[in-house]
Amino acid sequence: MALLGDGAVAIWHDIAPEGLRDFYAWHGGEHMPERVAIPGFLRGRRYVALDADLGFFNLYEATDTGVVAGPDYKARLDNPTPWTVRTVKHFRDVHRSICRVAATAGAGDGGLMATWRYEIAEGAEAAHEAAMKAGLLATIGAMDGVAGAHLLIADRAASGVKNAEERARGQANRVPGAVLMVEGWGDVPDFTQRCDKITAALAATAGLSEGPHRGLYRLQATANKGAA
Repeated sequence: MALLGDGAVAIWHDIAPEGLRDFYAWHGGEHMPERVAIPGFLRGRRYVALDADLGFFNLYEATDTGVVAGPDYKARLDNPTPWTVRTVKHFRDVHRSICRVAATAGAGDGGLMATWRYEIAEGAEAAHEAAMKAGLLATIGAMDGVAGAHLLIADRAASGVKNAEERARGQANRVPGAVLMVEGWGDVPDFTQRCDKITAALAATAGLSEGPHRGLYRLQATANKGAA
């Protein structure tokens, strides 16, 4: 299905092995419920890597970009719980973008998620977005086994705002400028083959200045607004 709103937070990261058990308990038991309780946040999902450079992908969907760049979310980031402060010290190599949902479509949700992080050349943003909407996204949507396809564009100013949670990690976030996400509901080998074709097609799309960096993930946990 299409994403639930026009705003999103996309996060990739690794976890130090000694912190993994606490991460799972914290993320499912406190962190995701806390996030979806923020006004305007609608759903959180956590994925674990099947074949990716970073071990986890987390996606939060919100009504609009005013929510994900707004004061309620910032207040949570600047007032982390003691459990959060303890757990985020185990995070490694965090990539995080506060995003506008530029395009989203699909017939359902998939248990598989492929993400492509990349950069768009300065001055090519509008042309790249238009080309994606008119071309590659339609091609992806017509593929067998694809449940949904989504294009996110980072708000660099909002993504770059420092907060207490980031300072507790002791490492600055990297900010991917654009994100393509494709959800699959079939078998991993078939989905992987389709993703290989998408990688080649995205790399050939005009306007890219870096990437794409692909990751293949499977769903581990979901937190919905009604459950918060």
